[in-house]
Amino acid sequence: MKSIWFSLDISLDQLNEMGKGNMAELLGMEFTEIGPDCLRAMMPVDHRTKQPYGLLHGGASAALAETVGSVASALIIDPEKQICVGLEINANHVRGIKEGYVHALVKPLHIGGSTHVWDIRITDDQHKLVCVSRLTVAVLPKRDV
Repeated sequence: MKSIWFSLDISLDQLNEMGKGNMAELLGMEFTEIGPDCLRAMMPVDHRTKQPYGLLHGGASAALAETVGSVASALIIDPEKQICVGLEINANHVRGIKEGYVHALVKPLHIGGSTHVWDIRITDDQHKLVCVSRLTVAVLPKRDV
């Protein structure tokens, strides 16, 4: 399968470095796989990501989904000419989880010149579906600041 990424020289270390000093680091997200048309990341279910009932917070799932989808879009565009920003995200939380890790898999539904649409499936350590999300990203021309 042909890769969808703009550069084939991207590594997991580089992806994880992008998360330093922002929400990805704060919530303990870590990229674990780069495939030809997908990315995988994981996030712990712990004091940072739980709601008061002890379950994974839906906002933490949405943050994981937006992170993997946004990074995927950033890997498709020409960073010298374009930027990408989130337009819309939705998330259906289908199973509660109290411990372990959640694992996100992002794949494209649409890669256009001005928008990308991503399907994100979040599962638990037993591969059971926890959340399904869709992220739409706008691709914009980079402007000199």
